[in-house]
Amino acid sequence: MDLSFLTNYINPLILGICLMVGYVIKEAVPKLPNRYIPLSALMMGTIIAIVIAYPGINAEVILGGMISGLASTGLYEMIRNLLNKDRKKK
Repeated sequence: MDLSFLTNYINPLILGICLMVGYVIKEAVPKLPNRYIPLSALMMGTIIAIVIAYPGINAEVILGGMISGLASTGLYEMIRNLLNKDRKKK
């Protein structure tokens, strides 16, 4: 099953905001379990997408916000893994 069509819904602005806020949450609230960060990014992305497209809210706007929020957690993991691999080589 090809899910590449979902990349059409990613909004870079929402992705960047969710990535930064998720990182701040992770560092500022260490007692918060990591499993709740993707859920918070999903909700945050949805809210930001609704605020951006306020008069014209539809299912595509909500889906784009959800996908962008969840993609931010994947992007964080990718960056973290790339940086950790570079540190292990040194």
